[in-house]
Amino acid sequence: MIQDFVQTLVKLAIASLIVGTGMTHFGVTADKLIGAFGLTPDRALELAQQGMTWALPNLTLGALVIMPVWFVIYLFRPPRARSD
Repeated sequence: MIQDFVQTLVKLAIASLIVGTGMTHFGVTADKLIGAFGLTPDRALELAQQGMTWALPNLTLGALVIMPVWFVIYLFRPPRARSD
């Protein structure tokens, strides 16, 4: 399971690198994309910080409920058949 997750992350990183290289070749930069949306880099950073300020407390609060429920369900589910 962890191996599949790591493989997916590696594939995403390689695909992002290829696409980013292609976009750079054609003169597309992050600053130009942000400007196309009518934002400045400082404003984009400020919006990201505001989003994190809102999301982090809600994420923590939700995890306080979800994680114990998941753990109890995990403890009481029947064992899976092994495929050796």
